[in-house]
Amino acid sequence: MRKRLRVPASSANLGPGFDALGLALNIHLVCTFERHDGLCIKSSGVDSQEIPEDATNLIWQTALQVAHLSRVLLPPIRLEIVNEIPIGKGLGSSAAALTAGVVIANELLQLNWSRLRILNEAARIEGHPDNVSACVLGAVVATSMEPDGQTHAVRVEVPADYEVATVVPDFVLSTSKARSVLPESYNRRDAVFNVQHSALLIAALCSGSTESFSAALQDRMHQPYRAQLIPGFREMLQLREPGLLGCALSGAGPSVLVFYERGSEAVTKSFEDLFARYGAGSKTYFTDIQRSGYVLDEA
Repeated sequence: MRKRLRVPASSANLGPGFDALGLALNIHLVCTFERHDGLCIKSSGVDSQEIPEDATNLIWQTALQVAHLSRVLLPPIRLEIVNEIPIGKGLGSSAAALTAGVVIANELLQLNWSRLRILNEAARIEGHPDNVSACVLGAVVATSMEPDGQTHAVRVEVPADYEVATVVPDFVLSTSKARSVLPESYNRRDAVFNVQHSALLIAALCSGSTESFSAALQDRMHQPYRAQLIPGFREMLQLREPGLLGCALSGAGPSVLVFYERGSEAVTKSFEDLFARYGAGSKTYFTDIQRSGYVLDEA
């Protein structure tokens, strides 16, 4: 039986919630799959030339890891991928692929894992839980990973008046490069600053308050260091316009997540203009927030 799986893109960190907060976005990795007499992978859509169509494909490799963990043989499949998520832009493309691999293995092998078990396995493979938690649960998710690998995740329903767009520049920034500029340790003042602002951000999201939202997005753990890699980002953090709630790097960047009040879509032009001032083209995705996690149904 053919099945269709839709996994949302995601944005991690949301400013101060470094490696702890994730947001599901309403663009997707769509996988249609069924058992086949040999492995057959076809891809199309955004950046499809970057998606391997052989056994090195990340979705298939992840499914194989799950099968190995479960000590069962994974049957070959026909896998058709339609990708909407820009690759290498901080929108959780690898987390979506990992999540897809776990879900597909769970379905093919009839493991009957719960969403929480799927989340735990995807987070273990990814190494951190923020993106995959958003892929699995949707909306905004606050997460932690224990030393034994256990993931805890709490979903937060985002107020209806909050809208989200993602401004995606035309250059790639690898996660490894974005991680390389971060310090090995932080002073107490900066650590306390981020704890305070993460708490403020969660409170604002839960209550629907907009008064302190822009302040709540401030961060001292990753954005000040990564700003040097993303032309115009420092100026973007200073933007103040009617209807603009604030902005943050999407994951490690270079895409920028823009929060705004309903009906204020025009604020995104200022971000496009800043990228252009530094010689970079960009495209704005009016992604909105994906209120649910992955969806699996019959094709």
